[in-house]
Amino acid sequence: MSDAPDTPRRTDFDALVAEAVAAPTEGWDFSWFEGRATEERPSWGYARAMGERLGRARAALDLQTGGGEVLNSAPRLPAPTAATEGWPPNVAKATRLLSPRGVVVVASPEDAPLPFADAAFDLVTSRHPVKAQFTEIARVLCPGGTYFAQHVGPSSVFELVEWFLGPQPDEIRRGRDPHTEAAAAEAAGLEVVDLRAERLRMEFHDIGAVVHFLRKVVWMVPGFTVEAYEPRLRALHERIGADGPFVAYSSRHLIEARRG
Repeated sequence: MSDAPDTPRRTDFDALVAEAVAAPTEGWDFSWFEGRATEERPSWGYARAMGERLGRARAALDLQTGGGEVLNSAPRLPAPTAATEGWPPNVAKATRLLSPRGVVVVASPEDAPLPFADAAFDLVTSRHPVKAQFTEIARVLCPGGTYFAQHVGPSSVFELVEWFLGPQPDEIRRGRDPHTEAAAAEAAGLEVVDLRAERLRMEFHDIGAVVHFLRKVVWMVPGFTVEAYEPRLRALHERIGADGPFVAYSSRHLIEARRG
């Protein structure tokens, strides 16, 4: 999402929704939100730090790469570099983007064993994986290798989630806890050397931005369609018109873990 809004804002509900529904959702390019939604960035600068580590790596793997945009931002990629992705439209997009840089993009479900040999990589990266399979990550890392990732944390954007789904159970709100994930990494044989968490302000400036976000980040409101949630969408549209941007808070944590 963009860092700052622009004005003036459009206000017609049907037009905003139609524009959002027509927008493509594949990949992790968020430029469509420019001027319509904002999100603070974590202080650690994941893409830059990832790029620095890739520049020193001998063999690298990027998990759940989306459309490959974050990996492609690295100035240098080692040979070999591989990437996995489970959603077919993203596999195609990542292949188009990354193949010219020599990256092998492998279609692999998020919960499947990684299709790589033991100790194949000295760096494994991931930005916002659905779930980190630490046992598999540890297996494909060589001794001394590093897992470096930015994860989505607990209750991320739940202000928006609960607008549509109502209050969520505590066990769901506590999911993705960084300390729980760190414990899982250590149980898999990794040593956690860095763990940082932040909550970051988000603003949705029109209902089109909300619709596009929920179509793109499909796990927020599972099964979301405009038709199914039109009354709540219209209510939120009226609220934004009366009170200004809808504010939510994303949750992010940085985790760096090393195989001994």
